[in-house]
Amino acid sequence: MWRCTGPRWSGGAFGLGWYHPERGEERRSTLPAGRALAFAVAGERRCLGVRRAGRWIVCPHAAVLDGAGARDQCPDCARLDRSRSVAADTMADDPRPYGVYLAYFGPGLLKVGITAAERGAARLLEQGAVGYSWLGHGPLMAARRAEALLGSALAVRDRFAKAEKRAARRALPPPAGRAAALGALHREAQSLPGWPEALRAAPYAYEDHSEVFGLDRIPVEPGAVGEVGALRAGTEIAGEVLAAAGSDLYLRQEGQEDQGGSAVPVVVLDARLLSGWVLRAAAGKVTTADVVVRAESGTDEGRQEGLF
Repeated sequence: MWRCTGPRWSGGAFGLGWYHPERGEERRSTLPAGRALAFAVAGERRCLGVRRAGRWIVCPHAAVLDGAGARDQCPDCARLDRSRSVAADTMADDPRPYGVYLAYFGPGLLKVGITAAERGAARLLEQGAVGYSWLGHGPLMAARRAEALLGSALAVRDRFAKAEKRAARRALPPPAGRAAALGALHREAQSLPGWPEALRAAPYAYEDHSEVFGLDRIPVEPGAVGEVGALRAGTEIAGEVLAAAGSDLYLRQEGQEDQGGSAVPVVVLDARLLSGWVLRAAAGKVTTADVVVRAESGTDEGRQEGLF
């Protein structure tokens, strides 16, 4: 029984990962634009365990998970995962070089983060960053200090909510405007006092992911995009791949309606919700999951807030 391990970016292409617990084998399938999908989630959603040193450590409890959350681990496996994690600050002795990046998600949505230098821009694709530039490279703790410096001195956030990213993708300025906004932050960041000596500054070089993601294919009209909610055994997902950004997969629909009965031409699915499920061929050609269309808000979505 192959279980889905969620979204995977490799070679600049979006796909899904798979794992066979009994065989200990892994594989990946790509989902290019235009690909037709029709699958059903089957059985129970199970904890995937912990991935260490390039292999999976199977969950000893085969724990059943909720179908509404993006987390694909039970509490015990999550604790084990955090015990040796850069994100949880429990891997301070990691000798690998790290890169500090500035990422653009939308107007006012500018982020600072770090990633192992060997991963290149993979982390930016996984997060759904519309554009980015490197800020510097160096040891892990120097990269962490630079990240904290930007958070305290410039109030640059280190994460954004899913809803913020999705809304921003549908209201983007032209690439030149995106590059200018990130360039201004890059200059300001490198002029800050207290820059870690061990971190080598990187020149500003903006890279844009809008074509890789296919953002120009996502409709911007109000009510045109519905969001897929919790998955349950028997739920079917069907449609044509339109675009993919981060973990979000956009599918063109035929005959899809939201909970209020209105037609929805496109749905977006957080592919992390697929992690831990067995996927089977769908019986029909319509998405049967609950689909919600969020009301367009006139609030200041681009306003920056403090770190959290």
